[in-house]
Amino acid sequence: MPVLRTLSAALRSRIMDVFDGRLFYHDFIPLGCDGTQLECPRSEELERRIGTYGKTGSAPAIWNTSIVHLTLGIPWCWQWGKGKKASERKHLMRMFRLLPRLALIVTDAGYVGYDVIRTLVENKVFFLMRMSSQATFYTETQEPAERFREGIAYYWPDNHRKQGNPPLRGRLICVRSKKRKVDVWLFTNVEDANRLPVELASKLYRLRWENEGFFRTYKRTMKKIKLMSRTVRLIHREAEASMIATQLLLCQGALAMPAPSAGEGVPVMCSPRKVLLEIRREIAGRIPKGQSFGKRLAKAQRERRNRQTAKEKRKWPRRKTHKPPKPPIFLMITSQLKAEIERYLHAA
Repeated sequence: MPVLRTLSAALRSRIMDVFDGRLFYHDFIPLGCDGTQLECPRSEELERRIGTYGKTGSAPAIWNTSIVHLTLGIPWCWQWGKGKKASERKHLMRMFRLLPRLALIVTDAGYVGYDVIRTLVENKVFFLMRMSSQATFYTETQEPAERFREGIAYYWPDNHRKQGNPPLRGRLICVRSKKRKVDVWLFTNVEDANRLPVELASKLYRLRWENEGFFRTYKRTMKKIKLMSRTVRLIHREAEASMIATQLLLCQGALAMPAPSAGEGVPVMCSPRKVLLEIRREIAGRIPKGQSFGKRLAKAQRERRNRQTAKEKRKWPRRKTHKPPKPPIFLMITSQLKAEIERYLHAA
């Protein structure tokens, strides 16, 4: 494992050198963070050391929390944990040291929490996080939530306020669209509206689905929906090595794509399945005449057609019906609370 982790660190450094300016999107390096569960075999050692979950005793599982580049599709770094006992929030707080300068972390509402936001704010890591009804904000505006668009807000849960922890200042954004039934509430520490306008924030949050696309590639294309090793030691090695292999495959594909011109939208992205097929042809020696490996990879592009209808929604076993997060709670700042907030801000 130390060898594999050293290799992973070296690859991150190499990605910074090779991709350089292509890592940026509107002056940020957009990175999404999300997690997924991977099943393991029902060996005696794994059931004893990793554990089973649920009333029926499901198979042992490990948890993968990955940070993925949202316009290249490349995994940047990742953390492992025990199945449903793992905490994505703690994983993110461990990985912030591995993030490049000007990184912008985009997450869903599962990461809402004072400790996570405070860690990112104090270490000057940009973030764009979806909010839910679990978050309470203090604002100076008298606009009702139905008409709120954006503004400065303070995140300060009562339990942390009583413990003497400082308020967290940021910008609260509400993305409204006629196409969507539910408004999306986002919180960020980028207070400059010119640097991160509402339209860009909305686009970056939509790009967060690249995390889900990466997990689909890892599980389905690379056939890692269930790991094969039967001991804890080998499970760790298999999981780490397979992530590095997937990272290298996606780097090959992303590097072969045409570099975007200034002012363009989301760059052309590779199709992981097509890249994998070309790598297999190269290894097997089934090389078409007059076509180099690089030229073939350049054609392995993802489909970009505009869909006229929504994708078909399928029912998957053991998957709960998704319920969109409810809006956060708004509270007006009293004069006493305002003085208390200003005292904390001046002390900082």
